[in-house]
Amino acid sequence: MMNDENFYNKERIREEWHQNLSQDDSHRSGIRFSRRVRLARVTGLAAMFFPIAGVLVTHLIPGGWWLFLVGWAFVWPHLAWQLSCRSPDSHSTEINNLKLDAIIAGIWIGLMGVNVLPAVALVMMIGMNMMGSGGFRLFVCGITMTVISTLVTLQLTGRVVAFMPDPLAWWLTLPVMVLYPMLFAWVSHETAIRLAEHKRHLELMSTRDGMTGVFNRRHWETFLLKEYENCRRSHGDAAILLIDIDHFKSINDTWGHDVGDEAIIAITRQLQMTLRAGDVIGRFGGDEFAVIMSGTPAEKAIAAMSRVHERLEKLSLPSAPQERLHISVGIAPWGPQFGHHREWLKAADVALYKAKNAGRGRTEVAA
Repeated sequence: MMNDENFYNKERIREEWHQNLSQDDSHRSGIRFSRRVRLARVTGLAAMFFPIAGVLVTHLIPGGWWLFLVGWAFVWPHLAWQLSCRSPDSHSTEINNLKLDAIIAGIWIGLMGVNVLPAVALVMMIGMNMMGSGGFRLFVCGITMTVISTLVTLQLTGRVVAFMPDPLAWWLTLPVMVLYPMLFAWVSHETAIRLAEHKRHLELMSTRDGMTGVFNRRHWETFLLKEYENCRRSHGDAAILLIDIDHFKSINDTWGHDVGDEAIIAITRQLQMTLRAGDVIGRFGGDEFAVIMSGTPAEKAIAAMSRVHERLEKLSLPSAPQERLHISVGIAPWGPQFGHHREWLKAADVALYKAKNAGRGRTEVAA
């Protein structure tokens, strides 16, 4: 027996469950974001090690800076990945990692005395990562951090600004400037493909019935509205059909829901094999289907359903060979008397009940 306390407890549990699902989705999204950044960071920082080292080797810097450079280029990308994965908010953690990238890049630019080619390569890398990860606002934030970090480093170390690069810096930096944008474009392309696939999957989920693959009721009714408007303008032929599996509850009760699912899928396949490719099949839920047959008078719709009835007489379900499937069908041809597409659908529904009341396993046409 359900009292108010149990009810509200269940509501609270349901809300917490949905909240946990939302948090899991957010975490997975953050991990995917961190994974994309990780590839760019691992490749970019490793490649920038050589131009930066090529400039710093002429500046006679203390050994601690060299350890810092090795750690930044080869250890930090993996540490940043671990920080993001272990964080409850992976996306925010990765944004902070990107900001730290910008600050450290400014340190190297300052230590190099703003050597123009490696500095431009670092700014390009940071700018692309920021723009690709957070848009213009994050880009401005990252570049500002890099500039401030550069100025502070120059002030603290007393480095003299020397813009002109030497030949070694040219040869070590140019490959990075050519290859890194190509890597970034490839990562962006792969991301765009995955997003397109995800969008297509969501569209299928929102328009198709999960079990049968035909249109769900909500989307099927959008086709019905379009067909209704077309018929009203052109006064062409069209028919809608409502189909119900006879004694479906008995099938479920006798053989179980697995066999019931087999019956639903079998009916769907018979409709798909018998009807034309342009006929729009939808599942209304449970054991009820609907079909829009554009350009089809009632006589041809009846003939199509007769073929379905004949096919079902010879059909047996794998898990219940002795069970024979039968359907009741209501057909409503288009007519100018319908002032709304739902009136057209109601006429088919009335014809369906007429078929069921007349003994089932038959087709009836709306008067």
